[in-house]
Amino acid sequence: MNNYSIEELKSMPKPSHIAIIMDGNGRWAVRQGQPRTYGHMKGVTVVEKITEFCAKIGVGALTLYSFSTENWKRPAQEVNFLMSIFNEYMKSKLSKFIDNDIRFNVIGRLGELPPEVRETITKTKEATASCGGMSLNLAVNYSGRAEIIDAIRRIAAIHASGAAADNKNAGDMNYIDEDYIRNYLYAPSLADPELLIRTSNEFRISNFLLWQIAYSEIYITGKLWPDFDESDLTAAIIDYNSRERRFGGIGPARPA
Repeated sequence: MNNYSIEELKSMPKPSHIAIIMDGNGRWAVRQGQPRTYGHMKGVTVVEKITEFCAKIGVGALTLYSFSTENWKRPAQEVNFLMSIFNEYMKSKLSKFIDNDIRFNVIGRLGELPPEVRETITKTKEATASCGGMSLNLAVNYSGRAEIIDAIRRIAAIHASGAAADNKNAGDMNYIDEDYIRNYLYAPSLADPELLIRTSNEFRISNFLLWQIAYSEIYITGKLWPDFDESDLTAAIIDYNSRERRFGGIGPARPA
């Protein structure tokens, strides 16, 4: 782990919320001469490892891009496999979530998921609702654009009904600001991620957390997700700590 102990990492400054685009399962499997499903299975073991590691070192929230709205375009056999391992992951890891004080959540268009998956999501969320440690958020059937569209639809419906608290008249929209819109995102109480990690050396956002990552630091690694480990996460945190975050302002003057 880059020669850092767990205790050192716990005391080290770090992002309170880390988001990860987990990419490369299929390519990793092909390189091993295995079917793509083999890569997804290995990817799940990495999810388990990284989740527990983040909880141990004191990361407040971890959001993982697990299945996008575009992933339905993949072969039905692969999609069905992904749904089944997601369902099994929630069931088999529930006790570990509780043991590690991890609060579980899922964001996305959940109504389009298979009924058995929706049922397991509900049960897992309810069982971990009182956990006070790290928040684990899986983005499933998720799209950043879809999230914003869904928020706008909800706001428009409320405005049309006249139910908005600050709606003085039919033409008054001044109450809609960033904070107001955030209240209609999938996880309004979740702080924006300070660090976004993408594996497999891909330099794109892929429609992930478009609203929330406005000022996130981005870290790209060449590792495919099945090869990503605690030392890679540590390297990303060290890199994050070396950066100067200005949020559009001017940083402190540098020596000439």
